[in-house]
Amino acid sequence: MNLHQFRFVREAVRQKLNLTAVAKTLYTSQPGISKSIIELEDELSIEIFTRHGKRLSAVTDRGKLVVAAAERILREVEALKRLGADYLADNQGELIIAATHTYARYLLPNAIALFRSSFPKVLVSILQGSSSQVSAMIRNGKADLVLTPGDLSEDDTLLAQPCMISRPVAVVPAGHPLAGRARLESDDLSRFPLIVDDDMFRPREIFRQGNRAPNVVLRAADAEMVKTYVALGLGVGIVEDMAFDRERDCSLRALPFDHAGVFARTRRAGHAKR
Repeated sequence: MNLHQFRFVREAVRQKLNLTAVAKTLYTSQPGISKSIIELEDELSIEIFTRHGKRLSAVTDRGKLVVAAAERILREVEALKRLGADYLADNQGELIIAATHTYARYLLPNAIALFRSSFPKVLVSILQGSSSQVSAMIRNGKADLVLTPGDLSEDDTLLAQPCMISRPVAVVPAGHPLAGRARLESDDLSRFPLIVDDDMFRPREIFRQGNRAPNVVLRAADAEMVKTYVALGLGVGIVEDMAFDRERDCSLRALPFDHAGVFARTRRAGHAKR
């Protein structure tokens, strides 16, 4: 077996089993790809793909294990190449970080400043997207590090580490009926239209102790958008506590939920194994 065979298998899955597309992507011939995959199957004594005629039709259960192993092997090879390039470049190179919009705005700046002071020759690129989008970026090798509220711990091709604990808070205008409350219960929020940060909002978690269903009227891409619409009086916002600044957001009030500790969720930073 060889790396070319692993690349063919991985790309076949990425291209939805279309070997013509695989051949175009990898600049090689379709018959050569088919032959290499069959040779790998024969060597492993495992049918990786089922076939309809000469076309691949599905990945077998055992084939899924082979695909996952190929992903790990190719990630390690790519990491070794980057390690060698970084060594030759004398601490130069590029670090690509994928993060959700809220994390990119509130969690990354201080960390990037510290990193830049230690590695001034390294170019830092920040990619932003939803939780699912940035998770796909790390899995597809488009990013070296990802910051997301999503749980990547079950993906054995990645090393997931908790980086912080953040709690949801309700945000209301200063004149709102809830503004004077010290702490809220789930039913308090259920009485008002809600504006939520789509990446962090989990209705079943936040309202699992409440008796009423949440009335979500708007889902926004990040906390700044949530606070903008809250300021317009369109509803009660739910954001992460790190996204609220008392001085900058002086026209708004941030209110913790009742039993806020129940809703604390550990945020994870997932990155490819090295």
